[in-house]
Amino acid sequence: MSDLIAKTAIDRRLAEIAAPVIEGLGYELVRIRLMGGMGKVERTLQIMADRPEGGIGVEDCSKISTALSAVLDVEDPIEENYTLEVSSPGIDRPLTRLKDFDAWAGWEARIETTELIEGQRRFKGELKGVEDGEILIEIEQHGKPVIIGLQFDWLSDAKLILTDELIAEMLRQRKVALPEDGGFDEIEETDGDEDESDTPPTQH
Repeated sequence: MSDLIAKTAIDRRLAEIAAPVIEGLGYELVRIRLMGGMGKVERTLQIMADRPEGGIGVEDCSKISTALSAVLDVEDPIEENYTLEVSSPGIDRPLTRLKDFDAWAGWEARIETTELIEGQRRFKGELKGVEDGEILIEIEQHGKPVIIGLQFDWLSDAKLILTDELIAEMLRQRKVALPEDGGFDEIEETDGDEDESDTPPTQH
């Protein structure tokens, strides 16, 4: 299990429970995070899932939530009360599996590494796919485009960059009509693990 899917020991334990349930329904686990728990803040179990071919809706998330709730109630891996939230990966989706970097080649991404690579940990540029197990990304170096390779194991975080072009592509994939003027309202890009659930949260 990639650390990008499940970072901490408890996340990995939860992934071991959740992944078979999600896969049994015909979906894939993209990311799992157990959040909160400080002071009086109730914990939140955030799960992102997708179809193998991409594209997941509210009904899909509800189906996953129902199935997971039943299994988690039996396994009872979280001692405190918590809320289960199941969502799609979103437009500026996290890239958590090696195949994601091939699937989204040609699109811009931000990548962070655990250690300094040639003096930097953050890389921004166009994904160029995967070659010999390395993620290829075209970045600006001394004012010129350069393609570099990053080992998947080096990554601590990776996600697509939200652009009008990416929004248009996602809408095209979902066969949703574009606005008449072809434009979009400005969308503020945020980092972190804000609530982006596609279904009402389930209390446990």
